[in-house]
Amino acid sequence: MSNDAIPAKSIGSSIPPDDPKRTLVVTRADAASAQHIGLVGDTYTTLLAGKDTAGRFCLIDMHIPPAGGPPPHRHDFEETFTILEGELVFTFRGVKSTAGAGDTVHIPANAPHQFHNQSELPARLLCICSPGGQEEFFAEVGVPVATRTTAPPKPDEKAQSQFRAKAEALAPKYKTELLQHA
Repeated sequence: MSNDAIPAKSIGSSIPPDDPKRTLVVTRADAASAQHIGLVGDTYTTLLAGKDTAGRFCLIDMHIPPAGGPPPHRHDFEETFTILEGELVFTFRGVKSTAGAGDTVHIPANAPHQFHNQSELPARLLCICSPGGQEEFFAEVGVPVATRTTAPPKPDEKAQSQFRAKAEALAPKYKTELLQHA
């Protein structure tokens, strides 16, 4: 028996042929070319954008400082978090759960939720959104920052109000809804 590779078009395969226009992507959260976005006090680094995955998903490295985390929201796509460091409190349909390093949390599409860092240490997590596109929302409403752990500037009351108005205006474009309660 030979150890030759199976040809790309094997007999009876229902898998489409390889698309040579798609390329291998290697990325690093601390790379000089990485896009770091400050948003709601957190810093989000896009590791894989929808353009890298044919729109199937995006992957975001999230740095959540103490007291950080997004406001209550929901969106019409799946979202999964793997916590690498620290601990977060997730509110899902009004019920709170704590998740820490090594845990993976999945939020089904359209479910009200939020997460919050109630500890005194920063948390780091990987977030997968499927399909991709959420990284574009973050880039459009957030502000570029220097590194994966650089905090965004703290907005004054006027800037916070302008941010909220911008986020609410853009949310429907990205299948997202900001809520009063998770």
